[in-house]
Amino acid sequence: MFRKISSKSWFSTAILAGVLFIFSVVSLFVGVIDMNFGDLFSGGEKLELFFITRLPRLLAILCTGTGLSVAGLIMQQLCMNKFVSPSTGATLSSAKFGICLTLVFLPASLTTIWTRAIFSFVFAILGTWIFVWFVQRIQFKDTVMVPLVGIMFGNIINGVTSFVAYKYEITQALSSWETGHFSMVLRGRYEIVCLVVPLLILAFIFANHFNIVGMGKDFSQNLGVNYKFVLFLGLTIAAAITASIVVVVGEISYIGLIIPNMIAMFKGDKIRGTLVDTALAGALFVLICDILARIVIFPYEVAIQLIVGIFGSILFLFILFRKLKHGRKAIRLNKKEKGGESA
Repeated sequence: MFRKISSKSWFSTAILAGVLFIFSVVSLFVGVIDMNFGDLFSGGEKLELFFITRLPRLLAILCTGTGLSVAGLIMQQLCMNKFVSPSTGATLSSAKFGICLTLVFLPASLTTIWTRAIFSFVFAILGTWIFVWFVQRIQFKDTVMVPLVGIMFGNIINGVTSFVAYKYEITQALSSWETGHFSMVLRGRYEIVCLVVPLLILAFIFANHFNIVGMGKDFSQNLGVNYKFVLFLGLTIAAAITASIVVVVGEISYIGLIIPNMIAMFKGDKIRGTLVDTALAGALFVLICDILARIVIFPYEVAIQLIVGIFGSILFLFILFRKLKHGRKAIRLNKKEKGGESA
């Protein structure tokens, strides 16, 4: 039985990887300038364009999709809530606030992609820790209350960011990070997003520890797992992934919320068993949305956040109604069991 389940699991993973590969090839040849396989072997300007824009863009898309989906999976596991993600846990808004501060307080000579990344990373971690610290001190919390707290906290940070931007007249400069897009991804300006790769490897190594910590503090201590350290490590990984993506691509929501829930419907909640599929599905989702963003009003391009917002909202409603349906079924079954016992 175990072998059958395992083979089915790897079969679905292989399908996701195959579909992702096909769409990745398609993505390389979608754009205003026509390009085909022959151009890659003939050299010239089109080959140079391929390495300057098309390939970096594809790598940034793959890192963004895998990174945000895995960051959401880690946060959901550690917070024991399926509706927590970088967008509902104040991580995205905190990372953007860090970028805002670099634009205000650092001189132009020091405002590089690396300084923005450092500030974004620090504030993303602080914002995520504050959110989790606050949630842990709420005595009576349910599934809906936790993400609502994160959304309200994120709105406060966004309000402060907007105030600072208006006060110091950097609204236009900050707008590049308000809406996620890949149109500005070029060779030499995207490499920092590749930090997602070692962070994903680290997340896979500690996947079992994240599972245990997700069971609660007492359960972790009984198994000899350092609860605070693993919680600190997991949130730091999620925040670092989010910050490295925001610096290059900008703010993209929904991915960390939707993709882990979609995969959990078919593969359960064990993080090690779903991490690879979550990463592949996240990359595929962002890749498809990016292709649509490039062709929907061709030759112009729509910000990918708009496409992700449309499809993300539809998928979120599907997940929500499915959970409500299963919740009602569980309530009816409990009533029937209690009725049978009383009889």
